[in-house]
Amino acid sequence: MSGGSSPSSRRNSSNSLSRDLDLSSEQGCLSIIVLGASGDLAKKKTFPALYHLFDQGFIQSGEVHIFGYARSNLSDDGLRERISGYLKGAPEEELSEFLQLIKYVSGSYDSGEGFEKLNKTISEYEASSKSESYRRLFYLALPPSVYPSVCKMIRTYCMNPSSHPGWTRVIVEKPFGKDLDSAEELSSQLGELFEEHQLYRIDHYLGKELVQNLLVLRFANRFLPLWNRDNIDNIQIVFREDFGTEGRGGYFDQYGIIRDIIQNHLLQVFCLVAMEKPVSLKPEHIRDEKVKVLQSVNPIKPEEVVLGQYDGYKDDPTVPDESNTPTFASVVLRVHNERWEGVPFILKAGKALNSRKAEVRVQFKDVPGDIFRCKKQGRNEFVIRLQPSEAMYMKVTVKKPGLEMATEQSELDLSYGMRYQNVKIPEAYERLILDTIRGDQQHFVRRDELKAAWQIFTPLLHDIDDGKLKAVPYQPGSRGPKEADELSARVGYVQTHGYVWIPPTLA
Repeated sequence: MSGGSSPSSRRNSSNSLSRDLDLSSEQGCLSIIVLGASGDLAKKKTFPALYHLFDQGFIQSGEVHIFGYARSNLSDDGLRERISGYLKGAPEEELSEFLQLIKYVSGSYDSGEGFEKLNKTISEYEASSKSESYRRLFYLALPPSVYPSVCKMIRTYCMNPSSHPGWTRVIVEKPFGKDLDSAEELSSQLGELFEEHQLYRIDHYLGKELVQNLLVLRFANRFLPLWNRDNIDNIQIVFREDFGTEGRGGYFDQYGIIRDIIQNHLLQVFCLVAMEKPVSLKPEHIRDEKVKVLQSVNPIKPEEVVLGQYDGYKDDPTVPDESNTPTFASVVLRVHNERWEGVPFILKAGKALNSRKAEVRVQFKDVPGDIFRCKKQGRNEFVIRLQPSEAMYMKVTVKKPGLEMATEQSELDLSYGMRYQNVKIPEAYERLILDTIRGDQQHFVRRDELKAAWQIFTPLLHDIDDGKLKAVPYQPGSRGPKEADELSARVGYVQTHGYVWIPPTLA
């Protein structure tokens, strides 16, 4: 193409930026090993994220090699063909260059033979690189049940050789257990094999652009004096999907919406909304404050929980007829500290609802002395839309244009699609894998943080498992159980009727 630039030149130009941004001065060859390489998570998330890092120059063909490991009987080209199906639209030359970085090794997850073969393949690449430093990153795109055996195999056969400087790091996916005891057992098993600084417990919500913005928003602006019980009435953190379990019923039924979404994704957002200002931006200082706010959460009251299960959920043949697993939950958390005493945090998540979105909704208290008599129109709200149509907007009362002194609710709006039209918003997995390469654990879950999170929800989960709390039915395509709206109203949330936020467009 005349006047254009080649893929390699584009990557080289962006690479100067990537090196300026890199948090680690370590150099040397990098081996990224994806275990469970033939599974859906690896094909849909891990490998596409690695491709985008390659495309932007954050990983280079002369410095990195990618190894897939799974039980499937595949060749290198077989895995490459599977991956390429999830990279539609990538330039052919660039895609080919990326795929050539990938090798495949077949083996089981609980025997040494396959891992010895994997280590030999990695070592051959490292030796050919003539580098002084060897870095090995293992991504476990696997069910948690095999983490202990796989980590033992990595520890025994695949660690970075002591003869060369560098590191070995392991990314593990959620769910990290099903309750406090199982999470602690898993943490102990992995803790016997790796130091905490080698383990990266990934929660992809922490990699989302708007979640990443929460720290900047709170602590780089003069919002902090308003961000407390004196001004804020309640905070909602909401996750809604407009589809059901769709073939995942058997898997989902083992966990339910609280374990699947609320205890991890929404609780991570809660930490960033509610935590105190850290001493610095060092990862450990940020994670210290997240642990503190989790430890300040009061026990959940049964009367401040609503569980739902959509009609038709049990039609899935993999779901037991007597299942009490919630596909919807609304849970009120209360923080016992000076900033948040008396402010309810409503964490709400559900499937088969009437819309798809994830957002934080901070509702301020009523304006005292309402001289415009506009209280009925609704309160000021600060909304952070995490997905889709990423945005931040403030719901404010303004004068309606015209000769009359009439008011209405409108918004002060930062819509990312409008403000950053030519900026690619990275996928969460891209950011988190890059953070792992850099050794930045800020956006990963620390062991004591994981324990504090499970301590909050384990009593509630056991009550659900024991049938002490029942899920009420709700219609697919609805807002969920009416009891959830009643709970929100009871703890102070005032719904604005007649106002709908419409994402701005260029049209």
